Amino acid sequence: MTDRSENAAGTASGSFLVAALYHFARFDRYQSVREPLQALCEENGVKGTLLLAREGINGTIAGPDEGIAAVLSFLRAQPEFSHLEHKESRASKMPFLRMKVRLKKEIVTMGVEDIDPNRIVGTYVDPKDWNALITDPDTIVIDTRNDYETAIGIFKGAVDPKTKTFREFPDWVKNNGGLHNKPKIAMYCTGGIRCEKATAFMKEQGFEEVYHLKGGILKYLEEVPQEESLWEGACFVFDERVSVTHGLKEGDHKLCHACREPLTAEDRASPQFEEGVSCPHCFDKRSEADRERYRQRQRQIELARKRGERHLGS
Repeated sequence: MTDRSENAAGTASGSFLVAALYHFARFDRYQSVREPLQALCEENGVKGTLLLAREGINGTIAGPDEGIAAVLSFLRAQPEFSHLEHKESRASKMPFLRMKVRLKKEIVTMGVEDIDPNRIVGTYVDPKDWNALITDPDTIVIDTRNDYETAIGIFKGAVDPKTKTFREFPDWVKNNGGLHNKPKIAMYCTGGIRCEKATAFMKEQGFEEVYHLKGGILKYLEEVPQEESLWEGACFVFDERVSVTHGLKEGDHKLCHACREPLTAEDRASPQFEEGVSCPHCFDKRSEADRERYRQRQRQIELARKRGERHLGS
């Protein structure tokens, strides 16, 4: 059973520190940093994923406080990342299975050439000022995340593009002329990185007043009191916690290991839900042969659990 204890401030507590980070910078030597960064993470008991590219770094890692501090110190010692910022939360159990430092073409994949947030980007809005902006009748609020993320939480009144991947976002913008009907565009995402590129793209498309939530939903949920919040639902996160809520407390969602969709308690009560095998989101999209294959995997997971181990497929 996951321990969702809270500290006196009402925020999540747990044995593991989770650090979400990104930084856009010209990083031509990114390939040479991968191996020492991987080794440092492993030496310090840190797990998660870090993406390195010529345009910068992006990722989320978790581990003991001193291990996370060592990795962040290493990164900030690189001249390109001396001003690196990160966001912290807690997890009651290690939310990642392994450590992966990957080399990529982009640290967040939009698929549009020459979009450079270091050259042009929207105006940052602090969480404390976000409510005033998105309740302004002259503002269109856009969620830049994908459909499985928006399905469990969204800002009140926001437009949901219902994209499957971030690559679909530019075409969605070009096909929605109504976005020009109001002078202000306010955009948000989980931690802020997608909005760096999304607002840069919007500016390139001729939108003048483009704003984005600094630090993303995570910073808003951390800083804005729940009684003042305009956030509805939970925020999807890309680790074993699946979701977080106000105060960055661990949410109640679980992940379907057949289709990777976040599941509510109602989803898990459905007759179409079978742990590790199917859920209401994927039951009609999978064959019985698929489900039998997933059942075999689930049996291996259960056997590993009885041995006190974690199966890599879990």
